[in-house]
Amino acid sequence: MSRTRTERAVKENSHLLPSVPMPIPYGAHPVEDGVQFTLFSRHATRVWLMLFDAPDAETPSEEFELNAEKHRIGDIWHIHIKTARVGMYYLYRLEGRAPPGMKSFYNPEQWILDPYAQAISRPPAWGSSDGLVKGRHPERGSWFPKGIIVRDEFDWADDRTLKIPLSETVIYEAHLHGFTAHSSSGVSHPGTYRGFHDKIPYLQRLGVTAVEFLPLQEFNEMEYFHENSKRKDLRNYWGYSTLAFFAPNGRYAAGGVYGQQLKEFKKLVLALHRAGIEVILDVVFNHTAEGGNGGPTYSFRGIDNCVYYIMDEMGRNYANYTGCGNTVNSNHPVVRDFIMHCLRYWHLHMHVDGFRFDLASILARGRDGELLPEPPIVEHISEDPALRDCKIIAEAWDAAGAYQVGSFPSERFSEWNGRYRDDIRKFWRGDSGALGALATRLTGSADLYDRDSQSPLKSINFVTCHDGFTLRDLVMYEQKHNDANGEDNRDGESNNHSRNYGVEGETDNKAINAVRFRQQKNLLATLFLSQGVPMLLAGDEFSRTQKGNNNAYCQDNDISWVDWNLLRENNDLVEFVRQLIRFRKSQRTLRRTRFLTGQPFKGGADIAWYGRDGRAPEWHHDQTLACLLNGYREATGGHTDADSLFIIFNASENEATFHLPPAPGRAWQFEWTTQESQPAWNRPDARVTIQARSVTVFSSPS
Repeated sequence: MSRTRTERAVKENSHLLPSVPMPIPYGAHPVEDGVQFTLFSRHATRVWLMLFDAPDAETPSEEFELNAEKHRIGDIWHIHIKTARVGMYYLYRLEGRAPPGMKSFYNPEQWILDPYAQAISRPPAWGSSDGLVKGRHPERGSWFPKGIIVRDEFDWADDRTLKIPLSETVIYEAHLHGFTAHSSSGVSHPGTYRGFHDKIPYLQRLGVTAVEFLPLQEFNEMEYFHENSKRKDLRNYWGYSTLAFFAPNGRYAAGGVYGQQLKEFKKLVLALHRAGIEVILDVVFNHTAEGGNGGPTYSFRGIDNCVYYIMDEMGRNYANYTGCGNTVNSNHPVVRDFIMHCLRYWHLHMHVDGFRFDLASILARGRDGELLPEPPIVEHISEDPALRDCKIIAEAWDAAGAYQVGSFPSERFSEWNGRYRDDIRKFWRGDSGALGALATRLTGSADLYDRDSQSPLKSINFVTCHDGFTLRDLVMYEQKHNDANGEDNRDGESNNHSRNYGVEGETDNKAINAVRFRQQKNLLATLFLSQGVPMLLAGDEFSRTQKGNNNAYCQDNDISWVDWNLLRENNDLVEFVRQLIRFRKSQRTLRRTRFLTGQPFKGGADIAWYGRDGRAPEWHHDQTLACLLNGYREATGGHTDADSLFIIFNASENEATFHLPPAPGRAWQFEWTTQESQPAWNRPDARVTIQARSVTVFSSPS
């Protein structure tokens, strides 16, 4: 937009702008006559604001030193610049003194990015190394990311808050870039917000209700190039290395990185909402892109290192509870406010519906790294009025040994249930003694969550996610194959509870491929038959493979990208997943908001377990199990239209015979199976023979 057009827009909307600049909120905010800039720094002694006319400018067009007497209130530095305007670029420089004994990162020659910048300008091409020096982090210059002065003027008038209950939620975890980057995607702008927009009809047909995006906040995909290590030609694909927490990733924008990313992201959110699909962001408040000792300085380190990061007892080195070099000091009041401002911004201004917190146990650590029983930031997120309608999900562990699945200190947070993933994998792999764990996970993991008025909806159930094997690889590889990552196959989880059924990797053996296909269906069926909230990894519905790589964080290529050719090749599996989602949505019995008890009452127990041939389950030895889910009023909390279900799981290598119990409602009817054909069912004596490695479902309509 030209300066003339910008000035005219400001004039026309002047009645919407404050007439007197205020020192808060933080960031760069257009006001009636110029722009108000506000920055926190407790230990800075001098601050300079730099304005740039171009994103690749080597030097600022204007620079202003903030006078400590005139432009500082407490720890807040602020200045009103009349010549600043929307569309300009800005950075800071700081000089200061760290507290005694603490390592200082103040350097007046180092350019500093505003942590509150709402858009970041960098070289426009995703993965471009233009302007970079291999093995060196930029301190200043044309490549250094600059904040963009923007105005929030998107028209949300047609948007609506979906507020889909957790009981009706089906989550689809996806990487925005990788979802359409492959040449087979058929979209007009591969790897972008617009490209993902083109796939919304597919998601609608599939039946998912929420997309959980891997990190979309601005990150540096070229960070390994700066290292000049074995990974120098690889990129940070996943994005778990945030550079700017308020800014949507500019290189995912088809129109450019000069502010267009805000509008493109908002258009995508609006389109997903119109399609009935919510947006959940994976957010990384546990560490930043600045790394550990020797890492680059972009923002926090040069503003107030000892406030933003947890340091060791000597104050010289970074505590590394994240495995990524640094740990955000999330329970410091200033940092806590920053996180809350960020979450509110994405929810209120960007209309995001929820957040999944990466390595959320970091949020439970205090300033000394100890795990707090009542961490302030967790309580603040849980109780914040503006976030009450948000879905809040914790990855309840970190890289330093904290594992809080079932014990994360908040009733408000749902949790990624890693125990669910492991136990379901073990059962279908054929492990002995896995029946009890299957029953517990199938019914909502009461061992983890049945306390403090919690419900099965506390559990986010998944069999696969971005981190680990894909569904197809889970039944095709017994060992990880991460050589392409440049870490000599040392990275990634070694205990995957997987099985290859006779051959490691791809094979033309029809018998092996048939078993693998059925096992994928069994794992998917179990996921959608379980109490709790199901999460599906993008591409698993049509058998995506990463060739055995179970840690593809740096694989911005065919290893990670969704290959849409597989949609046509494996359409039978896609249709099966659609059927599963439709079935789940139609059955209240599978979407309970209270835990099953197994206790008898009028109409029968809410759940009952059965073994082979009408016997009781052999919990410690068998690999087959059936359950009756009673759909009667008492079992569903007042609903009278819930069907009862009889579900048979057979993970053994042999067929098994079960007796259907008396139907709680109308007569039993066959619903579906993962077998190639309907199982043999002797109706007079209610005997049904189930093939090896299969799931079969019957219903008794209310």
